[in-house]
Amino acid sequence: MAVLGIQVFGLVFGIFILYMSFLQWKKKEFTLNEWAFWSLFAVAFSTISLFPNLLDPIVKSLKLGRTLDLFIIVGFMFIIAAVFYSYRVVRKVQRGLEQLVRQLALENAQEPEKRKKR
Repeated sequence: MAVLGIQVFGLVFGIFILYMSFLQWKKKEFTLNEWAFWSLFAVAFSTISLFPNLLDPIVKSLKLGRTLDLFIIVGFMFIIAAVFYSYRVVRKVQRGLEQLVRQLALENAQEPEKRKKR
């Protein structure tokens, strides 16, 4: 089996993700679980890049024409899940910010009343 250029690119990309996730963990920007997830993802990506035939049983059982079709479907699923998760996080932060602004506005509105009473 000859290694194609795209396979080398996939391996290099996997190593890059592995290295970047390690750096983020060392900087304490990733938890151990986050580092483990991204490391597992990078190793799996590199392995599948080098040995795409490992997915043949899955491709055949799903009756897909090519392995690339499986990658496209999984990619879309991943993107949709990531967008959904990001939306949930943004909404949570937005609600918290709104609550903080209301609380600060009420506190600032009450301060002039306290000053008048003195």
